Amino acid sequence: MSIETQPSIKKVVLAYSGGLDTSAIIPWLKETYDNCEIVAFCADVGQGDAELEGLHEKAIESGASECYIIDLKEELVADYIYPTIATGAIYEGTYLLGTSMARPIIAKAQVEVARKVGADAVCHGCTGKGNDQVRFEGCFAALAPDLKVIAPWREWSMVSREDLLDYLAERNIETTASATKIYSRDANAWHISHEGGELEDPWNEPSKEVWTMTVAPEDAPNTPEYVALNIENGRVTHVDGVALSPYQALMQLNEQAAAHGVGRIDITENRLVGMKSRGCYETPGGTVMFAGLRAIEELVLDKTSREWREQVGAQMAHLVYDGRWFTPLCNSLLAGSESLAELVNGEVVIKLYKGQASVVKKRSPNSLYSEEFATFGDDDVYDQKDAEGFIRLYSLSSRIRALNSK
Repeated sequence: MSIETQPSIKKVVLAYSGGLDTSAIIPWLKETYDNCEIVAFCADVGQGDAELEGLHEKAIESGASECYIIDLKEELVADYIYPTIATGAIYEGTYLLGTSMARPIIAKAQVEVARKVGADAVCHGCTGKGNDQVRFEGCFAALAPDLKVIAPWREWSMVSREDLLDYLAERNIETTASATKIYSRDANAWHISHEGGELEDPWNEPSKEVWTMTVAPEDAPNTPEYVALNIENGRVTHVDGVALSPYQALMQLNEQAAAHGVGRIDITENRLVGMKSRGCYETPGGTVMFAGLRAIEELVLDKTSREWREQVGAQMAHLVYDGRWFTPLCNSLLAGSESLAELVNGEVVIKLYKGQASVVKKRSPNSLYSEEFATFGDDDVYDQKDAEGFIRLYSLSSRIRALNSK
């Protein structure tokens, strides 16, 4: 394989996972960029200990000079996930943005490593068909426009897993990957995504081999479990009465909800690059958190405030999905959401049963719900005759239009 070298790059920070793609990228960078120095960087965003085991040694053996593994779990949940879900952001009505929310913090940390080691380039292993290339490079542009961005999948001639395996074999670089990989997965503290294999045909029902985080709803316990959440300023602060950090709360809810098959979705979404893709996502704890926040909002937000929050959520969903976190619009949406989140305080009880997370109890010191006003029984606070004048004014334009048409 002939390679035209580009000697202008001296040091590159590579977003490294230890998988097949990034294992091949390290030697490819050295060959393509005149034996430049490669610094591997891995963000621990809660993908699991198994994904991180032996990563440092593997990076060095593949040709990296250093390998930084940075723990971002608490920061991810507290500073990216919690603010996003407070806006109500759900992409295309279903997707809880698990992969999307992790990208800006990873890109930010990668830039910080690049500055620390004096790199003149950053590199990622995203394909030219996906959303992640846009998310990473949008962050790089906002945070470090002076750094060159290298995207091997848009440059090299390899097109398949078999090509990558052959490439590594030619260079006697060991890998545990094989040509029989079925699914493409991405995991973090919030969720795990699954693509590929039988999922590429939307007529195929996902097999049990697809799901790895949650119990199948039909196999979940026949007895429901109830979980209590305390919510302050739009954040979950306690689970079953125990004060927990954002990351700890998510881990606790992941465990409880996954056991009941909560948080599975199977969607065909619109990628930013124009194509549709099918993905199966598991977000057990996040599904419970969303249910709790929305329940308190139902109590405390008046009609117009809730309509506005829904607009913010819709905008925020597209912004996060499209990789525009480090933008003035994101700052504006988050600031607006925070002003409403000051009211989102209370307690909820959520029933976990056979794949469902159902709010069964909710209360808030800021609740606008009044049993005295809403009762169907006798009351002394609401004169129903007042409704007549309200309706006449509310429908006045319709009445005038009808009269003019005669």
